[in-house]
Amino acid sequence: NNTPQWGWLGLILIVLFSLVLYLSVAPGCKRIGKFDVPGWFKQGDIVIGGIFPVYNREVVSIFNYEKKPTSVNCDRFDLRAFRWTQMMIFAIEEINKDPTILLNVTLGYRILDSCSSPTNTLRAALTLVGGQEENNSTCFPAVSAIVAEAESSQSIAVASTVGPFQVPIVSYFSTCACLSDRTKYPTFFRTVPSDYYQAKALAALVKRFGWKWIGALQADNDYGRNGIQAFTYSVDKTLRVLEMIKKSTVKVILAFTAEGDFYPLMKEVVKQNITGIQWIASEAWITSSRLSTPEMFQAFGGALGFVMPKMAVPNLKPFLTSISPHADSGAVFVRTFWEIIMGCTPHLSGENSTSSLDGMCTGDETLSDSQDPFFDVTELRVSYNVYNAIYAIAHALHRVVFCKSVGEKAEGPCMNVSQIEPKQVTAQLQRVHFVNTFGDSIFFDENGDPPASYEVINWQLRDGEVHHVSLGHFASAVNGDYKLSILEEEIVWRTGKNIPTSVCSEVCPVGTRKAQIKGKPICCFECIPCAEGSIANMTGAVDCVPCPVKFWSSDKKDECIPKTVEYLTYNEPMGIVITVLSLLGASLCLITMVIFIKNNQTPVIKASNAQLSCFLLLSLVLCFLSPLTFIVTPTVWTCMLRHTAFGLTFAVCISCVLGKTIVVVLAFKATTPGSKVARQFGPKQQRIIVCACTFIQVVIIILWLTLNPPYPDMVFQHSTKKILLECNTGSEAAFYAVLSYIGFLAVICLVLAFIARKLPDNFNEAKFITFSLLIFCAVWISFIPAYVSSPGKFTTAVETFAILSSAFGLFICIFAPKCYIILIKPERNTKRLVAKH
Repeated sequence: NNTPQWGWLGLILIVLFSLVLYLSVAPGCKRIGKFDVPGWFKQGDIVIGGIFPVYNREVVSIFNYEKKPTSVNCDRFDLRAFRWTQMMIFAIEEINKDPTILLNVTLGYRILDSCSSPTNTLRAALTLVGGQEENNSTCFPAVSAIVAEAESSQSIAVASTVGPFQVPIVSYFSTCACLSDRTKYPTFFRTVPSDYYQAKALAALVKRFGWKWIGALQADNDYGRNGIQAFTYSVDKTLRVLEMIKKSTVKVILAFTAEGDFYPLMKEVVKQNITGIQWIASEAWITSSRLSTPEMFQAFGGALGFVMPKMAVPNLKPFLTSISPHADSGAVFVRTFWEIIMGCTPHLSGENSTSSLDGMCTGDETLSDSQDPFFDVTELRVSYNVYNAIYAIAHALHRVVFCKSVGEKAEGPCMNVSQIEPKQVTAQLQRVHFVNTFGDSIFFDENGDPPASYEVINWQLRDGEVHHVSLGHFASAVNGDYKLSILEEEIVWRTGKNIPTSVCSEVCPVGTRKAQIKGKPICCFECIPCAEGSIANMTGAVDCVPCPVKFWSSDKKDECIPKTVEYLTYNEPMGIVITVLSLLGASLCLITMVIFIKNNQTPVIKASNAQLSCFLLLSLVLCFLSPLTFIVTPTVWTCMLRHTAFGLTFAVCISCVLGKTIVVVLAFKATTPGSKVARQFGPKQQRIIVCACTFIQVVIIILWLTLNPPYPDMVFQHSTKKILLECNTGSEAAFYAVLSYIGFLAVICLVLAFIARKLPDNFNEAKFITFSLLIFCAVWISFIPAYVSSPGKFTTAVETFAILSSAFGLFICIFAPKCYIILIKPERNTKRLVAKH
């Protein structure tokens, strides 16, 4: 997806050029220009091609601060890649000796050098596919499969070129995930896991140690990114990378790059003494012997990375020690290898030595006792991938030649080996599934990839040498999960034994949340305290969690604490005042009742209708006691009691006042000559009026309790830290109906009392009733807005004070003057004086 438009155009041109070349050289092995590609050939019934970076590019004077490097030469012999070629030859010879795989069919090989260059790799691939001649007399057979290549860029060049011809390519070290695209590379297979899995492993490693702020260094080629572009060194780019590393605050850097591309940068990092960084390596360079030196360890010690699992191939060592330029004088690779290992130039007949070495070999030299790491076959990784690639191709060829899998009984070949076409080998490669000599299962998925498995490698310095210590593994499971196992206590970090930290911002403490900083990476953030009512009870929280409705956040915003349940109680000042006033009012009413009973024969008591007055005092006692039901814990029963008791007692009270008022009015009528009304309105009729008026209120209350009664309710909106426990009226219509009926009775009383206020003589009680009802109406008219606007328990307090105020108003206005005469001015308690008042 990152390949520019001209890259696709270049790819199309390469394919067209390949097609022309193939058509030109394949039929008669015609020569169209000489490709100067060093190689190694052995005849066989079926020939397998191999492309290896035996000679690598050597960058000269890259860090002389010129704009361009002086030169790039392909003259550095890579012992590691040379061992890969030997593993290919070893595996082919082993297969040729095995009668169970390709009976009576010998495999040959043709190995060419790529010089780690996509251009040279492309030339080598075209040479192998077309059977291109190297001199005027030799015509090599076309190969049935190709083992290639180490770097992803080279493999892309090969797969793009020979893919249209259905030639299978099996890579041993190309890990770019882009190569899993079957639409672009239909004939590509590999015995090394895709970088998709390595990326998963690296991500698991970074997550394991909590590194949030890391640098990422990628190669400017297809191993580091997807696309078909050759790598070219740039001094300016390298220096920019170094400056970025020095200025950055990251302490962990992931280097996803190939060995050859990373080596120049590593040398400059050591040169400029850039230390204190924990390096995370890709499999391409973590086990490289060229990079694993004490000099590099100064800056890269403790590096962690993933590699393919190692394997010991004991039988390979005798094969390697038997290498000799005298036995195979035509192999240019062997002569260079011999010069490096032995330090002398082999004398071969008919050749003039061009070696820069002064000494000539005697011919008696042997590799049997060599201690060079080249001969260590106990920890093979990439070489083991080459081994599996050759065996996979052999098993595919067996299925093509014998039409059966290895191990199944075959009567003989089902086709002539000369008729084998590459597309048949490709088809059978997709189907191979076998267990190799070492017990590993070899197969390819639908994308041509093997199962993923890695070892965790740590650079440790022991006895002056850098060792690649295996400390764990990472593997993919059948269900798609991934598992990372690592011995953390055995890791040697760049910081010693302490796990290095690398974060852009410190982890947010409890009680705070992350807030992204605009324009900065996601791991850079600010820590903002949680809002009221929400918490973050763990470090590094992304969001604050709201507390449940009955809870509130603590001061530190790290836990939810239960809200305080609040309601009107006896032990608070407001509850105490209400209780005292209630009991005081009830006591005064009872005392007055006793006074009225004891003095019921006095003129004052007789003039005020003693029976109805006592009944009024009893109802006032209940009115004074009803606020006590408002200062207990709201429950279903207390809520129903407080509202019904209040409504019922006041209905009785006002009904009694109404009865007294009617008596006053009718008493005036009795003074009119011929009037019989007063005689017909005696105590019985008064009780009927009180009971009838009260009955209507009883009916309203019964309907209220039946249809939608009051109930305890938790109110949250008035306070953030408190739960207000109060009684919900249930049906507001019923509640206001109760109040309205009491108000209706009070208005009737007020009108009648106002009419009778100027009646003569002993009927002037109407004045006190009028004043009491004015107070009553004023209290309850002001109660409504105060009730609606008061929050929480203050609503309850407003209602109780309204009850007490109106009750005290009735009691004081109606009974205080009479008690005053009875107790303080008994001399005025006569018929003559009472009549005057």
